[in-house]
Amino acid sequence: MATWFKSLLLLVLAVTVAVLLRRYEGDVLILLPEWRVQLTLARAVAVVLLAFVLLYFVLRLISWALAIPERLRGWRQRRVQKRDMELLEQGWITLLEGRYAQAEKSLTALLDQAKPQRRKVLAALSAARAADELGEFERRDSLLVSAADHAAGDDSLAQAVMLVGADMQLNQGKPADALARLAPLQETASRHLHAQRLFLRAHYALGHHEESFALVRALSRRGVLDTAEARAILGTTAAARLRGSQGDDWRKVWKDLKSEERLLPEVALAGAYCFDEAGHPEEAGKILEAAINDSLDARLIEAYAQCDAEQVSRRLEKAEKWLHRNADQPELLRALGTLCLEGQLWGPAERYLMRSVQLKNDSRTHVLLGSLYDRLGKADDALRHWRLASKAHLGRLPELQRKSYLPAADTQADPKIRDADDSFGSLGRYPAAVAAAPVAVVLDEIEADAVTVPFAAMHDELEADAMVVPPAEAASAVVADLGTETRRRGNEPAPDDVPPADAVAGLDDFDEYFDSAPLPYPLDAEGAEAASQDKPAAPQDKNS
Repeated sequence: MATWFKSLLLLVLAVTVAVLLRRYEGDVLILLPEWRVQLTLARAVAVVLLAFVLLYFVLRLISWALAIPERLRGWRQRRVQKRDMELLEQGWITLLEGRYAQAEKSLTALLDQAKPQRRKVLAALSAARAADELGEFERRDSLLVSAADHAAGDDSLAQAVMLVGADMQLNQGKPADALARLAPLQETASRHLHAQRLFLRAHYALGHHEESFALVRALSRRGVLDTAEARAILGTTAAARLRGSQGDDWRKVWKDLKSEERLLPEVALAGAYCFDEAGHPEEAGKILEAAINDSLDARLIEAYAQCDAEQVSRRLEKAEKWLHRNADQPELLRALGTLCLEGQLWGPAERYLMRSVQLKNDSRTHVLLGSLYDRLGKADDALRHWRLASKAHLGRLPELQRKSYLPAADTQADPKIRDADDSFGSLGRYPAAVAAAPVAVVLDEIEADAVTVPFAAMHDELEADAMVVPPAEAASAVVADLGTETRRRGNEPAPDDVPPADAVAGLDDFDEYFDSAPLPYPLDAEGAEAASQDKPAAPQDKNS
């Protein structure tokens, strides 16, 4: 709009001059030594304007020629700045993308070639961040030192170097070094929110509860910290201050807490503990009740259930009111069961605990039920719940297989067994003690009567002691035991059913018949004695 206005004004002025010159005609006489120039007024004005324009362009040309060196220096600076900015942008983009090696390479190149002080500090800090992400802490520290050297004399740059270095040391898990680096900012940290947050992280990691409590309060008032984070730090630090107080100093700490801070679960637990230790269980109960009314925390409910018998009735009444509003709270049901156990109310205790364990399979609830049933004399139920408590606490347990006996070895294709069969002669493939008819009768009777306890006991004993029985002695023992068993049951074996002595002695060469499975019948005292009396002498080796 301004351009149009100026153009219109110039046009009006030109028309006005042309009209005046046309109306007032005259001559312009210029007298010079030996020269006389006479022009009309219009031509004289045109010549003056043309001379002005020519003079203007000549002066501009001279000015442009004189400014060439300055423009060349500016062009070089702009080219260097553009190159530095490209490296800086590339380094930042790759740093944000997570390509830390490439980012460190670009930023280190910028640090080497950059001229301005601020750009060097910025490149060094960014490269230190990339080296920190790569875990190259020595290279990171050297870059921080370089940044601090370039930032000398500039307070804002020096402060930036300290804050970035402290942040990286906190992330590395060195709060003491970070706190030492932040020490120069101690007095001015109240005006710098990021510095206060770094101080809070360092003090909290080092367990400085007094400083952490003051800092988290200040940051909470300014709305810097998240509510959940602030509550967690407040609860931890305030509880640590209460528990770490000497003598009655905890009372001063408790009075210094705000009402909303006392409702935090950690603070309420610590306060209740202090009052309980001081001999004021009623006050401890009131603290826990106020905190439970604010948040139904499982830790508060568990602590509320731990009381003396004098406090049981009052706490039961309060807990039942909470149960009306939270009927499906397993921790609250377990707490009611615990209070009933403390008050020796066995029936309500069982009901509350059974409801709790139906809602949540918890090891502590099973332990309480096991103690209750043990008190009531129900040993089987107590043992069952104690086993369930172990399973609930440890998670999935390996399933142990029941003990089983190995099947008889298949020896049909063994040539040694055929040779052994020949040594038995008319006894057949197996010893007569195994194939005899009374033995089968005895086996059927034993199987019908389910006589399994001696067999299992003998199997355990064999497994525990790693007993190795020679084949000949094992066969003699089996034969003697079978004979004893049949005599004890009233079935005297026929003389033809008893194997000859040479057949039994031939079991020395029959090694593969008995495998590593346990013996199927126990050797009692009578059977062992009979086996020792009836055992024939071992045959002599054929080669000896």
